[in-house]
Amino acid sequence: MNEKVLETLEYGKIKEQVAKYLTTDRGRQIVDLLTPSPSFETVSQRLAQTADGADIVRLKGEIPIPKLADISAYMKRLRIQNASLSGTELSHITKLLRAVQVVTDFFRDLAAEEVALKSVPAIVDRLTLMPEVTKRMVTSVDEDGRILDGASSELRSIRRTIVATQSNIRSKMGKFIKGSDAKYLSEPIITVRDGRFVLPIKAEYKQRFGGIIHDQSASGQTLYVEPNNVVEMNNQLRRDQLSERAEVRRILAELTDLIRPHRDELLANMDLVGQLDFVNAKAKLAHATGSVMPKVSPKNVINLRKARHPLIPRDQVVENDIEIGDQYNTIIVTGPNTGGKTITIKTVGLLQLMGQSGLFITANEDSQIGVFDNVFADIGDEQSIEANLSTFSSHMDNIISILKQTSQHSLVLLDELGAGTDPKEGAALAMAIIDAFHRIGGELIATTHYPELKAFAYNRPGIINASMEFDVDTLQPTYRFLLGIPGQSNALNIASKLGMPKAIIDQARSFTDSENQDINNMIEELTAQTKRAHDEADDLDAQLTESTRLQHDLQDKFTKYENQKERLVEQAKEQANQVVEEAKKKADQIIDELHKKQAQVGQVAVKENELIDAKGALNKLESAPSLTKNKVLRKEKAKHDFRAGDDVLVKSYGQQGTLFRKDKNHTWDVQIGILKMQIEEADLEKATPVKQDKNQYQTHVSRTRSTGMSPTLDLRGHRYEEAMTEVDRYIDSALLAGYPSVTIIHGKGTGALRKGVTEYLKRNPRVKSFGYSAPNAGGDGSTVVKLK
Repeated sequence: MNEKVLETLEYGKIKEQVAKYLTTDRGRQIVDLLTPSPSFETVSQRLAQTADGADIVRLKGEIPIPKLADISAYMKRLRIQNASLSGTELSHITKLLRAVQVVTDFFRDLAAEEVALKSVPAIVDRLTLMPEVTKRMVTSVDEDGRILDGASSELRSIRRTIVATQSNIRSKMGKFIKGSDAKYLSEPIITVRDGRFVLPIKAEYKQRFGGIIHDQSASGQTLYVEPNNVVEMNNQLRRDQLSERAEVRRILAELTDLIRPHRDELLANMDLVGQLDFVNAKAKLAHATGSVMPKVSPKNVINLRKARHPLIPRDQVVENDIEIGDQYNTIIVTGPNTGGKTITIKTVGLLQLMGQSGLFITANEDSQIGVFDNVFADIGDEQSIEANLSTFSSHMDNIISILKQTSQHSLVLLDELGAGTDPKEGAALAMAIIDAFHRIGGELIATTHYPELKAFAYNRPGIINASMEFDVDTLQPTYRFLLGIPGQSNALNIASKLGMPKAIIDQARSFTDSENQDINNMIEELTAQTKRAHDEADDLDAQLTESTRLQHDLQDKFTKYENQKERLVEQAKEQANQVVEEAKKKADQIIDELHKKQAQVGQVAVKENELIDAKGALNKLESAPSLTKNKVLRKEKAKHDFRAGDDVLVKSYGQQGTLFRKDKNHTWDVQIGILKMQIEEADLEKATPVKQDKNQYQTHVSRTRSTGMSPTLDLRGHRYEEAMTEVDRYIDSALLAGYPSVTIIHGKGTGALRKGVTEYLKRNPRVKSFGYSAPNAGGDGSTVVKLK
């Protein structure tokens, strides 16, 4: 891609926007070297990486990459056998090692959550993990390059000795500060000069203190004296400090030798992390600017929907639809200055460069770009005084150069073609130049003032007119791009609006030929029709948006109505059941009285089947609340598999029995006490046998604990949506099983499962309380739930 077009279209400013989101030196190097690619496969791969980055930004915020320095220079020094790196240099390498581990873990978690990524995982798979080296470096060097105590046992011992010695020195010298000698001090403090602890003594009392004078104040009134009783201790401290330095040098050499064999892996990791940083930056820029991923046309068809210039604030820019490369490959944009012609063709060129660089573009969804071998632009006044070239000469020089380099796979943008010379000659030259580019077969967008080019474009296949809309009423351009409509001359209309006398306007019109007037009238009518069409389209878009909003509101209200209707029906059923329950209690009292009478001597016996039939008739009045929305109960009901010998509950009678034999039409022979009855399968429910007292006829139902259900749910390795569904089912089953508490293992990981479980438990009204397990039982990797 030629450098001139990158400068003309301000491609560098786009790279500056990307660089704001980078955190690594290698990422900045990649952006500095970034240029649009002429390869279809490369462009597709770059956009796929950006799409992966956009998905990660949307789901996780970003790829966790810290600030990383370039380690290339350090790796070159490692080629020297005895070279040793500094603590700061080793800290930069340690940050890279740690970043590789964090990034790898991050993408492993994404894979566990089954986040679909297409291109970026290929970069991550090439990262080299060095767990042993990473562990050694992390325990030896801190982020500021200081060697840690854990780097060696010898270093830890020396530093302990140094601390103890310093404490003893301060303790002894503290007696001077707090005792009667404090009045001879300039300040009651202990300070350090030349690495030795000293006291600030007034100069006139120097004879009172023995010791060594190390320094004096600028005024000479204060002397910094090391008392005799701490000289040997300061000497010992100095020896320990020298030992510490020697041990640190030894450790630095040891750590340098540790990473020396891994030079190539470290450089490769730095480059790969830089690529991921670049993907991060592209995705974050796309998110900030509302950019979208363009489709890539192998036939170089450009179709930009609501395209806007990426360097103009979104609330100030006008969006335009621009299409070229399908039915026509040349667009001639005519119209007056300040109408937006130049910014429009710059928008096309810059978005094309961005797309071929793997960046998302500032346009609407389903926009499309091509992949050109080169993009050329002759835009602006490039008059050179030093070269003694006029504006016209400068433009011609550029166009001649472009004609020599362009091909049928190139995109050419020419601004004010033929300007700067005699209008007739300039128009003729412009038409000839357009014909020349048209014969080459590339794609061309040219702007011009010349009205002759309107008819020229109209009569040439593959060439189309276009213009920028101008509002004659307000005398202001609207910056709206009108494809298929040539620009009209508004000079006379503007002059008339500004108050020019009508006689002068009429005379001016008489000086123009009738053909030109007819063309202007036709263009004016087309422009008016197009404006009405655009206005109607905008009005229809607004109506569609409002209709969509109303439809959503109505749907929400209808859903609320349906939900309320079901709730009211359920409430009515519950109230009816309460009435029936009262009736059943009364019926049970009557049956008890009948049995008492039956037991009395001389009374006529009441048949058992008559009693059961009477109670069954009452039970049938009960309407059970709908449980269709309970997923666990639906699942349990589906698992019912009746077999001969099973204990069942006959729901309509409220009596327990034993299945005897299955008949046709989904009925069973059921043994209830001394009676054998035919019961429909839908009226049966599995039950646990309950021993009943001979004199007790009222049914007791109790909830029993499930023996086949674990009190622990392990969600590790599950996808987020699957895990939330599993939690919902498990809590319902635990409630049915009668468990007072259960444990949910969600692991630590990224915290997504833990957060999801917590949010679910907060919403569930059947959860009494919950909290993390004890530290020795998993800590915040599992949650203990108490149920109501």
